[in-house]
Amino acid sequence: MPSLFASYLRVYEPLTAFDRDRQSYWRRYVREGRAVAPSEGPGRQRTSVIAALGAGWTRLPELPDEAYVLESDDVLLVCPWNLRVRVAEAALSAREGVPSVIADAFVPPVLAGQAKTVVEDWRSGARVLEHGVPRLHEQIATWGVPLRWFVLFEAGERDLVTQPGRRTLRYRTEISKARRRASRALSVLKKSVGEAPITEAVEEAARWLEEFHPRSVVELDYGGLVQLLSDETLAADDSPELAAIGLAGLSRGETEEASGAYDRLVARWRAIQLLERCN
Repeated sequence: MPSLFASYLRVYEPLTAFDRDRQSYWRRYVREGRAVAPSEGPGRQRTSVIAALGAGWTRLPELPDEAYVLESDDVLLVCPWNLRVRVAEAALSAREGVPSVIADAFVPPVLAGQAKTVVEDWRSGARVLEHGVPRLHEQIATWGVPLRWFVLFEAGERDLVTQPGRRTLRYRTEISKARRRASRALSVLKKSVGEAPITEAVEEAARWLEEFHPRSVVELDYGGLVQLLSDETLAADDSPELAAIGLAGLSRGETEEASGAYDRLVARWRAIQLLERCN
């Protein structure tokens, strides 16, 4: 279930990335005014899941087929929630690594079977890309922002709103730019630190971006995290810049500069992560 204190990395694809049926559906969806704003989406998702689970996990929830919508240069872009698939994957993950008695108590075998069918259907047929990987348009991180996400953006791509009731901080960029930045970062990391966890994380992000249409838009949304940060802190946020400074230092062999930027970035977001433990 989506956390209220989470950040989001989203890809909005143009309608041409979808098959004809989906294109018609999303056009009608937007025309009817059903599109959900990113600020309202996480709460709506939580409400939908809670309502659908009223049957006590004896069936896979029937969740609405909804999306975030963005208009860029008169082009309609869509970021589907794919919430039913996420719930199915979560149900299967909940059974992993625990005794069968406990697993059956939380996720009954009947529900697990339904979840497996949904995931398998999603990974087959028309929904699969040529290389066999399904597109999930949104990644979610609770109580922080994964450092690899900052690599994809520049400071000038920030959109900050601090009006009461509308506080948001987002970065948006063309997917072609995000791909180039990920590729450069990956090259620097492989030469400087080798197969380290941060290298693997950036490589994973780069592979994910390759799944989408070349005219897509990538968005980093601080989501509910803005409620934990003051207006002054949001205005001063330079996380993508720190990531860029660290990579530039590594590329020049200036490890002290790179370490300083990285340490500042880690310390900033560790402070947010520690709030999860506050009672």
